[in-house]
Amino acid sequence: MLAAHLRKLSAESGDSAARPTVMVLAFEGWNDAGGAASAAVGTVAQAFSSELVEKLTDEEYYDFQFSRPKVVRNPSGREIIWPSTTILHAAIPSAEFDLLFVHGVEPSFRWQAYTADLLTKAAEHNVAAVVLVGALLADVPHTRPIPASFSSEDAEIRELLDIDEPTYEGPVGIVGVLAHTAYQAGIPSVSLWAAVPHYVGQAPSPKAQLALMRKLEELLGVPLDPQETEEIAEDAAAWERGVDDLAEEDAEIAEYVKRLEEATDTTNLPEASGEAIAEEFERYLRRRKPPER
Repeated sequence: MLAAHLRKLSAESGDSAARPTVMVLAFEGWNDAGGAASAAVGTVAQAFSSELVEKLTDEEYYDFQFSRPKVVRNPSGREIIWPSTTILHAAIPSAEFDLLFVHGVEPSFRWQAYTADLLTKAAEHNVAAVVLVGALLADVPHTRPIPASFSSEDAEIRELLDIDEPTYEGPVGIVGVLAHTAYQAGIPSVSLWAAVPHYVGQAPSPKAQLALMRKLEELLGVPLDPQETEEIAEDAAAWERGVDDLAEEDAEIAEYVKRLEEATDTTNLPEASGEAIAEEFERYLRRRKPPER
């Protein structure tokens, strides 16, 4: 899907030697309910044998009492791992573009400088489009397919992908800031969000992770190794069975899940309009809350 747009951009630039790059970003924290977004991007990056090219480690971006460093033990001894943003590169011979994966902890300070830093890196790596991946808590049942959808401020991208313009208004995380800033800088950007059942919003959330991975496959037109998705699908099935067991032990939760199922099934009836579905998802966005840490 996105490949056609990148071919057009390359042709317009007249530089046939320049291979375009798509930057895919996800951040731990407020934009990452159930850890689904960061897990999805991390798994896809690993599946494509991505290699580390750079790290952003400016300590002025983080409040270490909020995003604490971690101590780990390795063969050479104990090591302190500080919050950072990693940039990994994947060259995929079968694709018409390279991939640049960005994963980090949402910064505490200096968001404008942080955003400018990442967009500078994008320019250095010939990035022609960015994909921002997030996950939010919503009133959706764990027993139904996880809602995951694209949006874009770029009219050409919306027409190409047949997706909607974002209409959400309210507090945003670094994902929303980067999507808007990239668009303003003339870099086509696409946002991909998954809705995680709020009553099981803790990490991991493999069912939401799998939904995001499949949407990324669809967008990029680059298939993942079936074994990679099968493993996550098995985890998602086990996760759903576990939540089923918990719900059966609590009559109030079981009744609540039933109501969510009925509301979801009604929305998904053939006679439900696309506008009604969009309005329902916008309601999820407006009611979202930051995931618990």
